[in-house]
Amino acid sequence: MAKRRLLVTGSNGFVGGHLVSAAAGDPQARFETVDFIDPETGTRPELRDGEALARAIAAAEPDAVVHLAAIAAPREAQKDPSQAWAVNLTGTLNLAHAILTHAPSCRLIWSGSSEVYGASFNREPLPILETAALEPLTAYGATKAAGDILLRQMAEDGLQATIFRPFNHTGSGQAADYVVPAFAAQIARIEKGLQEPVLKVGNLDARRDFLDVRDVAAAYLAAAAAPGIVPGGRYNLSTANPVSIRDILDRLIALSSVEVEVVVDADRYRPNHVEVASGDNGRAFEAFGWTPRIALTDTLRDVLDFQRSLL
Repeated sequence: MAKRRLLVTGSNGFVGGHLVSAAAGDPQARFETVDFIDPETGTRPELRDGEALARAIAAAEPDAVVHLAAIAAPREAQKDPSQAWAVNLTGTLNLAHAILTHAPSCRLIWSGSSEVYGASFNREPLPILETAALEPLTAYGATKAAGDILLRQMAEDGLQATIFRPFNHTGSGQAADYVVPAFAAQIARIEKGLQEPVLKVGNLDARRDFLDVRDVAAAYLAAAAAPGIVPGGRYNLSTANPVSIRDILDRLIALSSVEVEVVVDADRYRPNHVEVASGDNGRAFEAFGWTPRIALTDTLRDVLDFQRSLL
């Protein structure tokens, strides 16, 4: 069987790197990764440049596009909402339009976010279903909710869109702007004697679904290869077993070689507008046979080892 031509936007990012590696090592050899290049300039097109995107899609002739490129850090989106809207929504519109025009049979696999649910987490039974209302509480969540709605509407026009709503995911290579590698980076520095044995933290009370990035990449590849997917379908990527941030920290400390004092830092402390965020993953299992497979402790060990390697 011919390999599917797979194009990944954001392939140099955290999830993108894991996804490209997983595609290359796929035991069924289902994918051929193709370049995302504007033939006119020889460079990667900006998402905000619709004409460059159109040229790149026409040249690549992809069977599937996994769209990961985004302003992905919620704090970054909050600091510059106009940039987040331009990239996360307008960029997604430009890409979807280019696919619909130049590669209409191509499947667009979109990395949305569980943050689209927002206030619904406080009102709906948990783990939350994909039918819950989209009520984002952050600028980042709002851009992802808008993109979610946009692609479902464009599916009515013929776009072969598959919409994922991944919950918190981490793994080796994730920047220390996120909670798990932020803890791990401090622990690694303490182990090396580069920091006093005091670990500064923010609010530890929130409970979240935590996934391994490799499980998320596996879901995207499953969607890229699966036959007969209904356009416009949306799927949670989640564990349905939320854990507290405090538990995450305790597990990381247990994996370390030092004793530390945990101190709440007022500059890091943020109130929790959502105490528990957890998603039902039944739809993803039914559609792709997907379920998370990597144990949280193994994920945390990988994150800690990666931060150690940086030192």
